[in-house]
Amino acid sequence: MTASPLPNPPLHAGEGAQAEALPPLEILYADDTLAIVDKPAGLMVHDSALARGETDFAADRLREQFGKPIFLVHRLDRATSGCLLLAFDRDTASALGKVLMSREVEKEYWAVCRGWPDEAFTVDHPLDGGPGKPVKKPAVTHFTRLATTELSMPSAGFETSRYALLSATLDTGRFRQIRRHLKHLSHHLIGDTSHGDGRHNRNFRMLGIHRMLLHARRLAFVHPLMGERVEVRAPVDAEFGKALALFEGFVAE
Repeated sequence: MTASPLPNPPLHAGEGAQAEALPPLEILYADDTLAIVDKPAGLMVHDSALARGETDFAADRLREQFGKPIFLVHRLDRATSGCLLLAFDRDTASALGKVLMSREVEKEYWAVCRGWPDEAFTVDHPLDGGPGKPVKKPAVTHFTRLATTELSMPSAGFETSRYALLSATLDTGRFRQIRRHLKHLSHHLIGDTSHGDGRHNRNFRMLGIHRMLLHARRLAFVHPLMGERVEVRAPVDAEFGKALALFEGFVAE
């Protein structure tokens, strides 16, 4: 999910007016050189082969919102919400990219999966780079189980369905890494229409939860220019909040 700094893609026709009409993205941290914003679920970060005619991108909105060029330092999947890091100049973007590559950035994700996996586990399973990139590379994800719930919804011959809230941290940043690693263990991510389990996705839609339940919750690193520690947490949206409410006793820090 991490990547080298990206140049600014061109604005599409009419997008400037569209971005001005849309609500601004929540700023979690900002200074003269970089910012961290809370990307909503469903918003693509930038134009790509996966856009499929989409014209609304976080990169375009943020250039309008900040009124200056921005350089994306990493990516989030369209359906993933939470902390998105960007820089306002190439030098800072390059410095942040090196920090990311050195694994000195703490990135924590929250995910809701089917079943009750172990309390702590690591998935070390190579992944390809997505469409058009068939070469597999090492991919390692560390998971911690934060809470469990059992719902009165039949599933696979059982009268109830079990789900877990997980914290995930990454040693690598491969294409859809968390989603694909959970599928590899058959603990599919809820709401994932590409790598998930449709039966369990339908259970959550019946509860009014229609989004993919993956959220970039926390981002922490040492500022490459000022030397101070930066740490932010992105709040969950209303639908993710509905999901958290299913885990009795869980309190978000």
